[in-house]
Amino acid sequence: MSSDAGRKPLGGWRVLVPRGGKWGDSVAATVRSYGGIPVIAPLINFASTDDPASLANALHELQDGQFAWLVVTSATTVDVLNAQRVKVPETTRIAAVGETTAAALQLAGYPVDFVPTSDNSARGLVKEWPRSGIRGRVLIPQSDLAEPTLVAGLQKLGFAVEFVTAYRTVGVPVAAEVAHDVATGRISAILVTSGSVARQVAEQLAPLPDDTVVACIGPRTAFDTRAAGLAVHVIAEERSADSLIEALVEYAEAG
Repeated sequence: MSSDAGRKPLGGWRVLVPRGGKWGDSVAATVRSYGGIPVIAPLINFASTDDPASLANALHELQDGQFAWLVVTSATTVDVLNAQRVKVPETTRIAAVGETTAAALQLAGYPVDFVPTSDNSARGLVKEWPRSGIRGRVLIPQSDLAEPTLVAGLQKLGFAVEFVTAYRTVGVPVAAEVAHDVATGRISAILVTSGSVARQVAEQLAPLPDDTVVACIGPRTAFDTRAAGLAVHVIAEERSADSLIEALVEYAEAG
């Protein structure tokens, strides 16, 4: 799978990047910097919620100051808040599940009061939650496919939690040539950035060739990937694109 193309660690590797947009472009540029050939093939996309009335009502209550906390778990939720022109009152504190989401919030002009430091996941958010801030109602706008971990965890802490579907996660069919390249082993590695992506890889591209490297963005995604029936070869320490590519590069260099 590797060659001496510039003697770079990913020289000759074709790497499937499962998301498009700015994230996909940025990851593709990083893959190229290590000598790899990025293949951007979005496997998931996001659509409007099936229940816009419930979302509108929750966001109205948020802007009305009825929530002590707003918990944001993805940059896509930030896009929804932006699109709806939501203004979060100063009395409402904002928690982000990780640095990537926190950066998206700050870029959109929302202050971030809490981000877990050691585990960028729903479990980490609950575990590290500041004990001085447990009172009142919490709003969690998430994907329709979000697991109940966060809601259950915050309820156990003593919060009155309200979950609302902010958007739907939908699968995107890959192009026939990409599927063919995966099946024939032409794709050296597949980046997996969420359980949703893992399930699409399993549904559309499995069984994968034995030497196709599956690289996951963190332990939780690795768990979901194995649950989808896929082998996992690389697990990033942190839930970030940079950490994901660094882990893949280390794997390639070790090989």
